[in-house]
Order: sequence, then C-alpha cells, then structure tokens
Amino acid sequence: MKPKIFIDGEHGTTGLQIRALLAERGDLEIISIPVERRKETAARAEFLNAADIAILCLPDDAAKESVSLITNATTKVIDASTAHRVAEGWEYGFAELDKEQAKKIATAKRVANPGCWPQGPIATLRPLITAGLLPASSPIAVNGITGYSGGGRPMIEDYVAKGEDAPEFLPYGLTLQHKHVPELKAYAKLSHDPIMQPAVGNFAQGMITVVPLQLGALDRVPTGAELHAAIADHFAAITGGVVEVAPYAHLERVPDIDPEVYNGTNRMKVYVFANDSRAQALLLAVYDNLGKGASGAAVQNMDLMLGL
Repeated sequence: MKPKIFIDGEHGTTGLQIRALLAERGDLEIISIPVERRKETAARAEFLNAADIAILCLPDDAAKESVSLITNATTKVIDASTAHRVAEGWEYGFAELDKEQAKKIATAKRVANPGCWPQGPIATLRPLITAGLLPASSPIAVNGITGYSGGGRPMIEDYVAKGEDAPEFLPYGLTLQHKHVPELKAYAKLSHDPIMQPAVGNFAQGMITVVPLQLGALDRVPTGAELHAAIADHFAAITGGVVEVAPYAHLERVPDIDPEVYNGTNRMKVYVFANDSRAQALLLAVYDNLGKGASGAAVQNMDLMLGL
C-alpha cells in the first residue's frame, strides 16, 4: 500500500511547490480535501488522521491547530511553519545539520522544516563552532538577499503587479525581530542572538546568505584555509547530503554566486572567502528559498521519514 501524504495548506506557495515536486511520484498517494469541504475543521481532522505523513504549509497558529487535531499515534508530521522549530519533541529538519541528523529525522514523529534564511548561516557557522574555531559567544550578523516568493502570496502579488517598478533591493526586518533568530541561534550553537538583516530582490526565488566574520579579537585567529577545512570536513562526513562545499580560493568574483543558480533544486553550495592579513572572512551559501529552504527540504524529510 502506498503511503498517504496530506498537504494541509496545499494551495499556498510552499504547498503548491510540494505538489509540483510530488506530481510524478508513483510511489505515493496524495490525498486532498474536496473543494466544498476545505473550510471544515472536521474535514481537516479527517484527512490529518488518515495520512501517513501530514505536511503543514500554514501560518503558525493554524499549524498548531492541525497538530492538535491529530488523535492517532501513527500520523507523522512535517511542519513548514515557524511554530515548532525550537519546540521540545520536534526534530529539526535540516538533514545536513550533523552526521546523525538524517537518522534522527528518519525515526521522528514530528519534524520542524527549517526556515529558508537560517539554513545557510547554520550550515557555515555550526561546523566552525563545533570545531572550536569560532566561539559560541561570537557577535554574529547575517545578511543576504532572497526572491520575493519568500514573503508569501501577498509579496508575490505585490511584486508581480509592480513589475519593473518593484524594488530591486528591499531591506526588511529592520526592527531586529526576525522570526528566524531563535532557530538560527539554537542550531548554529550561538550563545547570543545574532543580528539578521535580510533583503528582498526583484526576482521570484533563490537566495544568498552572507556571514561576515571579524576574527582579529580571537585568542587564536584561524586562517581561511582552516575555516574551509572544518566546513568541508563537516559535510564530507554526511552520507547522502545535498550540501556542496566550493573549493577554497582567493577570487574577486565567482559567477556561480547567483541567487537563482539552484532554483528548482534541493541543492546548497557554501563558500569560504578570507583575507588572513586582515583576519576577516566571509561565509556564503547559495540555495533556493523554495527548494532547500522550504518545499525541497520538506520532500527530503518526507523521504527520510518513509525510508525511501
């Protein structure tokens, strides 16, 4: 019997992407609430409890409600909202977090899909803190750019309506209350809240995250090669991972550092650049905010949970 997959919120941005990714999968049965019953809580409960895996593509409060509607001991959940990312009893759905994480996801009943913005910084910072090259107390700031699909349907409609008049580069999160800060702090192993300064670009999807590092105040200043080696060793130890580490090089520009280069995929590529004489470094990650940053990660986690 094929596993039954229910996408609660299948008509939102992430839900539609997941449906597209699963469209050709003959090994799964996608179950959907009939249109006429879509607003019924009883219908949601029925389908949630009928599923082998329920993928929640909902606002936080609605995601919490969906979890409360599951009354059986068999339905597994992948929550794409922010609601459970640092909650007790939920496994974090970044399979490349460390070499044991994919196994933890595979055996979990509840998995919190990562946010798009934290994954790149977590991928580059966590290996350095684990290796002892960067203190957990380091003051960290994250910046970067994402496609406007990261803002959900309202932002998509706004950008499409404005066309060429839409902002090419629009900083946001200027209250320094970005919703992904707790997640980034927890899984990068930081002891202090980082600053997140995201921006939206006038393109649909894809993203780049950047973490600049001032290393001169450290008791022992690591070289760029040492930073790169720690990150490369981290991902080399992970079987079946989809994160690639670019070769370490001193380059002024890299054409592949394009926010849209991995669109439609679940891939991520990380880079380390450094100026050892200045004791400074940059940690970059390139990936699709709707791929590795949302729907692609959800499908990756679903496959792990189903043993596929």
